[in-house]
Amino acid sequence: MLSTSDLRKGTKLMIDGEPHVIAQFDFSKPGKGQALYKCKLRNMITGALFDRTYRSGESFEPAALHESDMQYLYQDESGYVFMDQKSYEQTTLEEDALGEQKYFLVDNMEVKILMFGERGIGITLPNFVNLRVSQSDPWVKGDTAAGNNKPATVESGYTLQVPSFVEQGSLIQIDTRTGDYVTRVKE
Repeated sequence: MLSTSDLRKGTKLMIDGEPHVIAQFDFSKPGKGQALYKCKLRNMITGALFDRTYRSGESFEPAALHESDMQYLYQDESGYVFMDQKSYEQTTLEEDALGEQKYFLVDNMEVKILMFGERGIGITLPNFVNLRVSQSDPWVKGDTAAGNNKPATVESGYTLQVPSFVEQGSLIQIDTRTGDYVTRVKE
């Protein structure tokens, strides 16, 4: 069990039978009375954000979450399908659970899936992924009004800013944490 003194930003706990993570945390000790722990909590399944205030001495159940090493297989109408590396069982994550991370999935990529019971609720990608540029405007010599960057779209449909020398068909490395261009990959 967790007590109020264990609460910090990022702590995962169970509230009303669902896992929640503390998104924002504030401690206050009024001159008289018990200490107050003001928390902004995010439901890890629905993404809903709400405020709760707790008094010192309250206890909480830690969230029953675990990570599984999985391999991305394919996308179909039900969502994104992953296979457990040990048991070969398949898990499907809905598009909402992935958010922007869906653009960085590559076939057979190894990822970590955050599981709540038998349900996948989140994903941890490798820090970098290599994707091919599918659309990029050619750079015009002397066009420095817009700076050295231009928009480019990669094979997954994600659009980002790349240096002017990156051309259509180039293989580039993208940081999955920020979505930014890192470098051009030699083939």
